[in-house]
Amino acid sequence: MKCRRCKAPAVIDIRRHNAAFCSECFLHHCREQVRKAIHEYEMFGPEDRVLVAVSGGKDSLALWDLLVDLDYEVDGLYLGLGIGDYSDESGVHTRQFAQERGLKLHEVDLPTDHGFDIPGAAQVTRRAPCGACGLSKRHLFNSTAIEHGYDVVATGHNLDDEAAVLLGNVLRWETGYLGRQYPVLEASDGFARKVKPLVRLGEREMAAYCVLSGIDYQVEECPMAEGNRHLGFKEVLNSLEDRSPGAKAAFLSGFFARGHERFQTEADQVLLAPCPECGAPTTTGGTCAFCSLRARAGVVPVELRAGR
Repeated sequence: MKCRRCKAPAVIDIRRHNAAFCSECFLHHCREQVRKAIHEYEMFGPEDRVLVAVSGGKDSLALWDLLVDLDYEVDGLYLGLGIGDYSDESGVHTRQFAQERGLKLHEVDLPTDHGFDIPGAAQVTRRAPCGACGLSKRHLFNSTAIEHGYDVVATGHNLDDEAAVLLGNVLRWETGYLGRQYPVLEASDGFARKVKPLVRLGEREMAAYCVLSGIDYQVEECPMAEGNRHLGFKEVLNSLEDRSPGAKAAFLSGFFARGHERFQTEADQVLLAPCPECGAPTTTGGTCAFCSLRARAGVVPVELRAGR
């Protein structure tokens, strides 16, 4: 098997592209896919300040590395979720990555800075931990970007992630979510622009990128994600991809090109008011969802939280 680009011995094949690459050409391929995504969806320009949400996993660390390599002005943000050893190890990988490359890393720790952790939030709300986790991430990624003057928040959602989310939204015809599922969510009053530069790259490519680039990342999956329905959607899509390489990319890119606009409605233009607790824009007419969660989850005794 030879590299499609230079004909040297290949180290990885990508079936949906009907191509194989050597190490150097594969890294070039990843940079080109991110560059094309940024350009195609007009995510940001060289003048924008970008904040990458970094978890310590392969996708977010690879994204940070790629954006730095593409000469964008980009810093990192790590959110400590308080999920026992998993969070501790994730933080170590993130800090090590930033220190080795001399990059700026912001840190927000849920237990220290906000008085609760994800296991405690899941317990008090009696809902899946991923709900409380996602809510907290969205709020804190945005508030940190606004506080420090960043124009854009970039997340490491890859092709597999987005295709699984799309499948779930289509199966339940979640029209509101379908109207918002796009590689770019434009900035609005109180909200930074949000982008997903990895939508043209899959999980396997991101893992290979980290290995070939010498990036040490958190290999273990979040212990609280067990039972998450999106993992099941990924399995379904992986089975389809085995039989028809390129199916996931065609599904996702086809929706972006021909389906997304059909679900955009005036409902997205809702009136917002500042949360009386934190000042973040909210549609509730009162305390925002994050501050409400913090008020409820903060009452869970530390000794009762999972992993303690």
